Amino acid sequence: MERLQDLFIGIAGMIGAGKSTLATALGEHLGLPVYYEPVADNEYLEDFYRDTARYSFATQIYLLNRRFQQHQEIIWRGGGGVQDRTIYEDAVFAKTLVEIGLMDQRDYRTYLNLFRHMSNFMCRPNIIVYLDVKPQRSFERVQQRSRDVETGVTLEYLTALYAEYESFIKDISRSVPVIRVDWDRFRTTEEMVKVIHDAYFEGSFLREVSWTPSRA
Repeated sequence: MERLQDLFIGIAGMIGAGKSTLATALGEHLGLPVYYEPVADNEYLEDFYRDTARYSFATQIYLLNRRFQQHQEIIWRGGGGVQDRTIYEDAVFAKTLVEIGLMDQRDYRTYLNLFRHMSNFMCRPNIIVYLDVKPQRSFERVQQRSRDVETGVTLEYLTALYAEYESFIKDISRSVPVIRVDWDRFRTTEEMVKVIHDAYFEGSFLREVSWTPSRA
């Protein structure tokens, strides 16, 4: 019988949503390897925030490549895993950059074509946990953690990004079970594990669920 320890769990959400924190907790609780979003070793990130229009395409290609490597490792090693931000979310960021005029349409088309070719070699996560954090709260969290490379992140950018995330979640939930979590509400890892278990193994055709923690 399939268990949570056998699942490929994707953690999705805005900048500063708490994805890494949840991924770490789930990995420890379930004994699963965790694949983190490349930040400290991302050689494009500083340039991206310094001159977004110039480095948007290169940064998105770099992230797509890194996340594809993670994705394939999870699939080929077997036994499940937790991924801090899914590969499918990269397209959310790329589309947002186009919408706000920080990525060229030609570059975006090239990016999408590459992503579509790569998707032929990808298996979707068994379940996605979406940490629903509104733009203002995301902006506050970015300010609080004070990463030097993120000083250029604006509320306007996060607002546009959130709108794209809402479209993404609506689309991906047609093919992957999605749990939408209000991450500003208190919860324990045990509660999260239970809701993932119930949604995946008992959810039948229900593809997107909301969850209210037992304690607030």
